[in-house]
Amino acid sequence: MSLPETVIPALDYPMLPVAGTAKKFPVRRIWCVGRNFLEHIRELGNDERNPPFFFAKHADMIVPSGATIPFPGLTKDCQHEVEMIVALKSGGANISPETALDHVYGYGVSIDLTRRDLQMASRKKEQPWEIGKSFDNSAPCGPLRAASEIGHPAKGKIWLNVNGKERQIGDLNQMIWNVPEIIARLSLQVTLGAGDIIMTGTPKGVAAIAPGDRIECGVEGLEPLSVNIA
Repeated sequence: MSLPETVIPALDYPMLPVAGTAKKFPVRRIWCVGRNFLEHIRELGNDERNPPFFFAKHADMIVPSGATIPFPGLTKDCQHEVEMIVALKSGGANISPETALDHVYGYGVSIDLTRRDLQMASRKKEQPWEIGKSFDNSAPCGPLRAASEIGHPAKGKIWLNVNGKERQIGDLNQMIWNVPEIIARLSLQVTLGAGDIIMTGTPKGVAAIAPGDRIECGVEGLEPLSVNIA
């Protein structure tokens, strides 16, 4: 079957490398969990009784480990949030927690870069968060590790350093919602599919970055991630 002629060049999916192989994982959509580590909820002054919620980034905002990215415009307070990502090989709607892990291809490390000043201004005006969360280069992502190789991480150190100094440190077992619960709850909101990735929330210690900074981060058992801020 031949492909139809397009009026602009056909677009390719962004790809994440799979550690230890030459294979790539095509990314369809990026979903993010807000407020999934208790101490992070407290450090931002949010109500810890509220359940986590979901927002999105565009897949073409992914940048690979080792990249140098420009400091984003419009902000005076761009902050780092290290997160574990879950990459899905299949999906559906109304997935049960008991079957959720059957849909997981693997795991990796990401940074949810956030224009905090713009996010907070939007929140005060009860406006959407896109201007604070969804912008060019806002989703650095490292290589994936297949679940068939490493299993499904439920505990282990998650950390981030800036210029060699520790900023964030926590453990995956501190997540309010675990991975099966996240997948199940998100599948009530949207039909999930192969190629979707989910950023699962960040521990405490989020802070501002500046031009010239080097960010290094990781999750125990996964490939580390680093980016430089131009």
